[in-house]
Amino acid sequence: MWAPLVPELTCRDLSASLEFYVDLLGFAVRFQRLEEGFAYLDLAGAQLMLETAGDGWQTGPLVRPFGRGVNFQIEVADAQALAGTLEAAGWPLFEPLHEAWYRENAIEHGQLQFLVQDPDGYLLRLMQPLGERPSDTAVPGS
Repeated sequence: MWAPLVPELTCRDLSASLEFYVDLLGFAVRFQRLEEGFAYLDLAGAQLMLETAGDGWQTGPLVRPFGRGVNFQIEVADAQALAGTLEAAGWPLFEPLHEAWYRENAIEHGQLQFLVQDPDGYLLRLMQPLGERPSDTAVPGS
């Protein structure tokens, strides 16, 4: 099944990006066209496409870090284990593993999360849901 929204990330070195996403984060390659510098990846329904930089749809010069102003939240089964895998591989975390709570009206959604940049600088927020709790800062009428 295809996800309704699938980001396509331009990368400088497809092999390096595949090592990061597949070997370290655990994504599976659904299909790839290496001769075209393209791969379609999936991690439990979180999907993304990787393509090498070319003359295609670039709206401006690519300057690292790519994807400025956006982070991609990806749900994972075990955020602590994944953060440990990255640290053991010597991959720096942009923000360490921590618990965060985000308000939605009268409730808060909790997640164990960390942030990491991929080889091209795209910012990924890998998170494991922790459940819900009542919010003590609910906005009246929301």
